[in-house]
Parts: sequence; C-alpha cells; structure tokens
Amino acid sequence: MGVASLAALSFASAGHAQGPGTLAADAAAFGSREAVAAPDLSSDGSQILYLTPGTGRKTIAVISNLAIGQFNKVVGTDGSPESLRWCGFASMQRIVCNFGGLVESKSDGNLLGFSRLVSVDVAGNNAKMLGQASSPFDGSLRQDDGDIIDWLAESEGSVLMSREYVPEVGKIGSNIINEASGRGVDRIDVATLRRTAVESPRKNADYMTDGSGNVRLMSITGARDSGMLTGTIKYFYRSKSNSEWHPLATVTDEEFVPLAVDNVIDSLYVLKKKNGRYALFSVKLDGSMTTSLVAENPRVDIDDVVRIGEGQRVIGYTYAEAERKTVYFDPEFKALAASLSKALPNLPLVSFGGASKDGRKLLIFAGSDSDPGRYYLFDRNNKSLNEAMRARPELQGRTMASVKSVTIPGASGVSIPAYLTIPAGRDAKGLPAVILPHGGPSARDEWGFDWLAQFLAARGFAVLQPQYRGSAGFGDAWLNENGYRNWRTSIGDISASARWLASQGIANPDKMAIVGWSYGGYAALQSAAVEPSLYKAVVAIAPVTDLAMLKLDSRNFVNANLRAKQIGSGPHVAEGSPLRNASAIAAPVLLVHGKMDANVRFAHSQRMDAALRGAGKKSELLSFDGLDHGLDDSDARTEMLIRIGALLDRTIAR
Repeated sequence: MGVASLAALSFASAGHAQGPGTLAADAAAFGSREAVAAPDLSSDGSQILYLTPGTGRKTIAVISNLAIGQFNKVVGTDGSPESLRWCGFASMQRIVCNFGGLVESKSDGNLLGFSRLVSVDVAGNNAKMLGQASSPFDGSLRQDDGDIIDWLAESEGSVLMSREYVPEVGKIGSNIINEASGRGVDRIDVATLRRTAVESPRKNADYMTDGSGNVRLMSITGARDSGMLTGTIKYFYRSKSNSEWHPLATVTDEEFVPLAVDNVIDSLYVLKKKNGRYALFSVKLDGSMTTSLVAENPRVDIDDVVRIGEGQRVIGYTYAEAERKTVYFDPEFKALAASLSKALPNLPLVSFGGASKDGRKLLIFAGSDSDPGRYYLFDRNNKSLNEAMRARPELQGRTMASVKSVTIPGASGVSIPAYLTIPAGRDAKGLPAVILPHGGPSARDEWGFDWLAQFLAARGFAVLQPQYRGSAGFGDAWLNENGYRNWRTSIGDISASARWLASQGIANPDKMAIVGWSYGGYAALQSAAVEPSLYKAVVAIAPVTDLAMLKLDSRNFVNANLRAKQIGSGPHVAEGSPLRNASAIAAPVLLVHGKMDANVRFAHSQRMDAALRGAGKKSELLSFDGLDHGLDDSDARTEMLIRIGALLDRTIAR
C-alpha cells in the first residue's frame, strides 16, 4: 500500500466512548510494560530486533523477520538482578546486548549499578563478553564494560567500543600485568573478540565518533584525587588531517552539550546557552573552531539533533513547545516527513527509528496523545508503508482520552504551561481530578501518550500535569535553579494549578487528589503538607521525603559534592522536607517504592510511613523486593495501579 493511498485511512481507536471498566482489568491493561522497546533495524531492512516484556520483570530480546512473519527469541533475563537494556545488530549474524542491574555492596549496603556488553549470534548462542576480562587481581570494581560508540556500518561484525580498563595489583610471579587504567577505544570483532586499540585508556575519559569510524571528540570529567567529581568537563577535538588532540572547551553546569559530529560538514553539533535557553550551534573541527548558530527558539530549548542511516548523518533538530517538533535540514527527509504526516493524520508524533544500510528501508514510529504508538516499515523504493508492531497491544480497542495544552495563571504574573486530560466521553465539568506533577525535578512532560495519566482518565478522573517553575526545557529563568532549592516556587505553581482546575469548573474542589513519581512524589507529599485542605488523597511513588537524607545518600559516591550543591544548605532543607512536616498532612497517603531503588533509597518511604503513622495519619506502604526506581515489572505496576485506584475510589470518586 503506497503512502499516497494511506492518507485516506484513519487510525482512531475503535469503539464508542467507554466508562471505567473493572479496576483489575484497567490496572492490568495500563500496567503492562510496552511490548516494543529499543527497536533496531537490520542492515538489509528485513528484520527488527527489539525488547519485549515477559511475565513480571522478565525481558526478552526478539528478532522479527518481516518477510516471513516469524518471531524468534534470542536472549532473555529474569530481572533478578540483571535486566536487558538494549540490543543492536552488529551484523546479520550477530547482535550486541547490554545487560545491567543493581547489587547491594556487602561492605556498606550501598546499591551499585553494573552493566555488561555481550555478543551472541542471532540464535542466541555463542555468547562473548566484550568488556575487559575480569581478574582476581583487579585493583578496583568494574561497574561497566563501556559502550558502543560506532556500529561501523561499512564493516559488519566489528564495532568501536569505549572500553573500561581496570589495572591489576598484587600480582606476583608473572611478567604479564595489566596496568591499563581508565577508558579507551577499541575496535572489536564481536564474533572472534579480535581487538585493535584505537585510543589508549585515560582516566575519566569518554569519546564520540563522526559515525564513520573516526574518533573526533574526547571529554575528560574533572575529579579530585579522592575521586569526587568537580562538575567540570574538558573537551578536546581531533581534525581530519592529524591525530593530535586540541582543546575545544572547558565547561561546568552543562553549559556546553555535544550532540553529534557530522563527517560531511566536518563539524560538531552542540547545545550552548543563548539568551538563557539552549540553542543549536555547529563548530568546525578543521582547526578554526568557527562557530555558527544553527537554530534557536525564543520560548523553549532546542534539545537534540536527528541522525539517520549510514554514517549517522544529521538531518534535523528537535524541540518541544506544546507539542514536540522536528525541523529537517535534509530536503528529502523533510518531504518524506510531510508525506507521512498526511498518510497518518491521527498519529502526528512521527520519528525515524532506523534505516537499512542502503537507506532505502526505514523504521518509523508514529503515535499520539491517545494512541501509544505503532511501528512501521517504509520501503522508499516501492513507497509501501506496512505496520510491523504496536507499542501496547493490550490497549487495542479501548478509547483513550485526548490531551490538550492549557495555560494557567500563576503567582507574579507567570503563565504555567500544563497538559489536561479529560476522560473520554465525559464533559469537563465538576469531575474528580488528579494533579500529576512530573519527576526530575529538572524534567518536563510532553504532549503524547502517558500510561499513568491514561489509567487515571480511564478510571473517570480529569488529570492535570503542570510544568511548574523548576521544569526543564523552558530556559534558565523557568528552571529557577531547581525544585529543591526553590521548592516554594515549584510547589506554589502546582497548588495554583490545582486551584485553577477547580475555578474553571473542570474539577470538583472537594474531589481532588495528587499523584507523583520520584520528584513528583516529593511534590505530592510537600504540596499536601503546605496546603492540607487542597487534596483528599496523596500517592507518592519512589518519593524523596527528606532533603538532608538525600544528600547523605550520596556521601559514598563520586557525585556527593554535586548533589550537595544541588540541594544547598539552609532553612529550606528542613522546611522543604515532607518527612519533617508529616504532621501537617491531612489526606490519606499511599507510598510505593522498590527496595532496590538507587535513585531514591527505600528508606525515604519507610521513614515517611513511620512518621505519618506516628502522627496519627492514614498511611499505606506498598514495597517491592528487587525492583528499582522505574518499577519495571508488569505485575508490580498492575498491583500498584490497583492500590492507587482503590484509594482514589474511596476518597474522591464517590
């Protein structure tokens, strides 16, 4: 079926508007993890490699042969403790997968992350570890092997890997001692493990290639002798004409963010601040370092570039205002994107996810606010567009709620951007409502499908997601330092958003709740402490509950000083900690936390639950053994949604 003929098709969800189903059915449908994650297209465009969930926390890598409609399991993990993070084709015969997870240190009880790169054949056999082989004489813990920095499209079966090296110590009676330390770059044959050194290991180094096998950028992260990070990064570049490294920039606080080296124009694409917002610049790597402004937006940050195909050439850039936008440099892809938008009018969020070696077959994702998304294979030769997979097949046939952008008046005359989701088939009048602040704090929501917001809407609740001051993507002034140091401003914007929803008649002021994850969970608890009468229920998933404790959690890690600087010192640390203000919270609270959470320790929820109960408040604590911050377990997420739904039904749905 050609692109032109697709323009007449509609992909709107089937069926009539649906009211809430059974809580168990809704929770199971929305709690299931995405059926397709991290997809990769083979070099000939005939197969897609992707991750899909098994039962509970299991994850499986699958190769789908599009020509014959065959699906083959390659490898899998049970999530205890390791899980699959991504897999990619290194050749038509072998793939590389990243396994990672968390383990508890026997010495101090801290949770330590680890990751390993493994090559297997497409049948899942003949596994090879790509990292440095471990030794009983290793001088330090090797938490990760490194990463693939170039898939070397012109040389199937070999990759460029930034490889972590740990020196040996105390080895006696041998003339062969590995003294290499730090991160270097090796060219590795993923089948034979034949290795060619490309860059010698350097301490705290990382690298970027031009997509054509040439290492062109090196970063050195600043650290003290103790290992503590300083927050400073030095960048060096290499010209095409010689192998020497030349200074490029020394930066702090992410004021200079390299995105990609484009070999065609011999330039680095980088984000730098202009008028308080990230703008996109190109920097010549020919020795001149000529810098040119490529794009800026007066309202939001430019946030990334788009790369495609052999050589990973840059074809455009992206930003998110009310909706995410892509601007294409490349005229062919600009025309193609326009054609796809016409062909898929109900799926406006279109992106290119991969390409065959010759660039004639493209993997395309298309979704919307009310459609979790579908993957298509587009053949540019015969102009055919075929649906390959759906992101969330469990939701097929359900009518999803639509999401619209709204603007809310806040304190000091500011306008707070937000996303409003109204249950399908319901009038936006007097509804029970949930305020859903995002995590971060330096993050933001975007227009699109949100499984948690859609679950709440399916249960009959209006959902408001405010992009409060402290949110990222809107420039330095809106970031307002961060949502910990300036918690009063962030929480004030969230409270103003809730009151606005009631003042507009959309929400019943006596039937409002607040739900959040991570910093959003912190915001939910702190909002309920600051304005106890505003919410009738509080749900905090993996929440920060005490700012002083958050600083202490990092004391044995290299980012301890950076975390301390982020939070700061002074009265705001105690005043802005829900744990210290538990007695002020009036609404019943549900806390949800994975016990292996390294982002926010489980102790935050444990102590919050104890403090609430000690103050005579209603509190429930739902915990999950072996799960981390993301609760990547379909069964756990289903149980969590059942408990959230039950609390909201008791408190605001009646």
